[in-house]
Amino acid sequence: MTDTGFLRAQNGVFIINDTVEKTGRFEGIYVSSDAVIARLEVESDTGTDVKDNYIAVAATAIPAGTLITPTGEDDYFSGVTLTSGTVTLILA
Repeated sequence: MTDTGFLRAQNGVFIINDTVEKTGRFEGIYVSSDAVIARLEVESDTGTDVKDNYIAVAATAIPAGTLITPTGEDDYFSGVTLTSGTVTLILA
C-alpha cells in the first residue's frame, strides 16, 4: 500500500473495543482511546508476542492518538488483543 493509501485507510479499518483477539493483516494500529495491549503479533513471526518490541512498559496505557506501525519493511501486524481501551486497525 502506498503512503497515501495508508493515510486514507484505503482498505478499510476495524475497531477493537473488547478483549477478544482480532487476527488478520493490518498495516497499522491507531490508538483511539487510551489502551493497554495484551498481545501483539507480526505476520513474519506469528505466534510470538512482540509487544515488548513496540511498547517500553507494556502494562501502561498507550495514549490516544498514537500510531503504531510494524518495523519491518514488508511486515504486517497479524494479531492484536487488548486489555482495555479502543484501537482502530488499518487493514492491509
